[in-house]
Amino acid sequence: MSQIRRLDPVLIDQIAAGEVIERPAAAVKELVENALDAGARAIEVVIEQGGKRLIRVTDDGEGMTGADLALAVERHATSKLSHGNLQRLTTLGFRGEALPSIGAVARLDLTSRRHDGSPGHRLGVDGGIKGEVMPAAAMPGTRVEIRDLFAAVPARLKFLKSDRAEALAVAEAVRRLAIANPAVRFSLHGDAIQGFDWQGCGPDDDGTARLGQSLGEDFLANALEVNAMREGVTLAGYCGLPTLHRGNAQLQYVHVNGRPVRDRLLQGAVRAAYMDYLPADRHPLLALFITCDPAFVDVNVHPAKAEVRFADPGLVRGLIVGALKATLAGALHRAASTGGDRALQRLDAYAATARPPGNWDWQASPAAPGFAGMGEPAMRPYEAAPAPEPAEAPLGAACAQIHDAFILAQTGRGLVIVDQHAAHERLVYERLKKARAAGPQAGQGLLMPTVIALDDAGLAALEAVQDELAGLGLTLERFGPGAVLVRTTPTTLGAINPEQLVRDLADTLVDEGRLMALEQKIDHVLKTFACHHSVRAGRRLRLEEMNALLREMEATPGSGQCNHGRPTWIELPLSDLERLFGRK
Repeated sequence: MSQIRRLDPVLIDQIAAGEVIERPAAAVKELVENALDAGARAIEVVIEQGGKRLIRVTDDGEGMTGADLALAVERHATSKLSHGNLQRLTTLGFRGEALPSIGAVARLDLTSRRHDGSPGHRLGVDGGIKGEVMPAAAMPGTRVEIRDLFAAVPARLKFLKSDRAEALAVAEAVRRLAIANPAVRFSLHGDAIQGFDWQGCGPDDDGTARLGQSLGEDFLANALEVNAMREGVTLAGYCGLPTLHRGNAQLQYVHVNGRPVRDRLLQGAVRAAYMDYLPADRHPLLALFITCDPAFVDVNVHPAKAEVRFADPGLVRGLIVGALKATLAGALHRAASTGGDRALQRLDAYAATARPPGNWDWQASPAAPGFAGMGEPAMRPYEAAPAPEPAEAPLGAACAQIHDAFILAQTGRGLVIVDQHAAHERLVYERLKKARAAGPQAGQGLLMPTVIALDDAGLAALEAVQDELAGLGLTLERFGPGAVLVRTTPTTLGAINPEQLVRDLADTLVDEGRLMALEQKIDHVLKTFACHHSVRAGRRLRLEEMNALLREMEATPGSGQCNHGRPTWIELPLSDLERLFGRK
């Protein structure tokens, strides 16, 4: 007797729901995509209990007739493939599985009316059982209500997270679609989140208004425009300065032909582009839009359509990496403005509690000249007045050095504070990269070769990149068991301590280089070199040295952040300083 049988249609839909509708956010995504494909200009989403109790999506799209409603809840029924060509998909939805899958695991209610004056209709589906199409009062467009999601398969409920977590996932799904469709009004309301109501942007808007609504004004103030094209593939959007970063990639939005995606190829390209500016555990903010021929990309490789496959993935990766690197390099010394804002907030809070009393006597102050016990001042001003021309430069003219670690510079807008070690470390790193790109570098021979004892792990790490180190000017030879001999050091580093350099280099390669490609390992070598040759905190600088550092920063790509992603300088605008002291 045969054991093969056809599954019940309702069971088939419930299985499909597990693939397409794994959580409330997935249902919201499918419904909003349907609304966008219907030409909606305003979409409202309402949820209760994170979408478990209620999901309501209302749009002003073209609407459906009664016959359309009856067919819309049938499996594999769709209006999105009139040409029947899966190779040229131009709509967000096309599978025809969402509505019947939702109706199989919840109570589904659809109400719709076309804009041609025809009457509205309503249809209900409960646990896979389809009701009758009935006349109903309705505004032009479509309203879809989902109640008691997964009520028909309660086992699925235990895999859902808290109401708050599910609501946040819904908000993220709506936000991604809203970023890709700035002309559409999006609103979201729920009992577990702070909702929003984003008006559609006008035809003259370049997309920044929606990015400000969704990613915040800090992003707009610190974003760089991206525009590039290669062999028919266009990349546009905005990428954040490296100093504006987060601990996860949640605020990275990438769209392909208007479709929000989370694709490993694209995420890897972003990481590669920012590799020189951010450590591996920090992630930039960005919103990128890839446009290409629909036949060039396959969006039918994932049930939730979250991943895509390109006909030439290397072309797309190269386009993203090249465009982002060129954009970041063009930013030169720029750093995120949020550092200065945070500094002002702290100063403001301190000033509110630390104002001097009205009877303050400056002669009794420990800072007064000649005060008993007064040591050497932490801030060393200079007699020479800042030159007018440098003061108008982006980073201004140096005025003083604080704690032998920070440079104060006066600009036309206010005050700049520079971390001298972080800034110089970045400058040296960029110089080393240029030298490396030019070809093998000559080493500086040591008068007495230095023998350095290392453990087995350090020796193995150095030997793995020995040839590459020689090309950078650092010549190492094995010197018996447990030691290496240093014959030359990089000429670009000048006089250095070879033992300290080699030990730190070995430690870096052992700790961080196990899983790195060779190119990344060499970048780590250069960063170690740069750290050793850079101006250390605690070193006193002359006025001309400080100004030379500022001018080189202005001309060097990426000098707004150090090799670890931290800002090298912050700016305190004069208007904010005056407000801080109650002058405005």
